[in-house]
Amino acid sequence: MTINYEHFKEKLKAEKKLLEKELEKVGRVNPDNPSDWEATPPVDRDTSQADENTAADNLEEYDSNKAIVTTLETRYNDVKSGLDKIKHGTYGICQVCQKEIEGDRLEANPSARTCKEHVDVV
Repeated sequence: MTINYEHFKEKLKAEKKLLEKELEKVGRVNPDNPSDWEATPPVDRDTSQADENTAADNLEEYDSNKAIVTTLETRYNDVKSGLDKIKHGTYGICQVCQKEIEGDRLEANPSARTCKEHVDVV
């Protein structure tokens, strides 16, 4: 199978843009490490006068944001890696066996790093 690099490049770019929008809702780029995202605390809540319930809600929302950022950032980094592999001519190659990743797998997950046989290895 011949991989249509341009097709997958466009799919990855679109997903990257979507992930950036989602990440911006719950986090921000870490000013000390631009390749890292961090959760943001709840906005517009004055905690100086907060009762225990409000403080607990804020903490819960922040913890939820951290979990969402962790999940989205992992996916975001996989997408960036896919784009980098296209740039360097290594896209679509299984990281375990070095064989070509199946086309239907790449269609379902353009940032796949392994073929179907090694899906649980990495």
